[in-house]
Amino acid sequence: MDNKAKPDDRRDNVERIQFNIDNTIKNYRETEDAIKLAEDEKQKRELEEKNKRRAQALKGMREEIREEALDRKNQYK
Repeated sequence: MDNKAKPDDRRDNVERIQFNIDNTIKNYRETEDAIKLAEDEKQKRELEEKNKRRAQALKGMREEIREEALDRKNQYK
């Protein structure tokens, strides 16, 4: 059995990360709307915590996309 590792193909990383950023922003905004409508304080806090985690994730994804775009510009050297 041949267990060779797949070659690292990063050509679509920028697009994949951008898709994830867009989706996370969409979820963040939807959750903001849900927070405004929430009557239960516990649920409201849980939603706010979820959005705090999303904000942190967005920060990391934005840094990652900058690095990937720079690597692409430099032809992954």
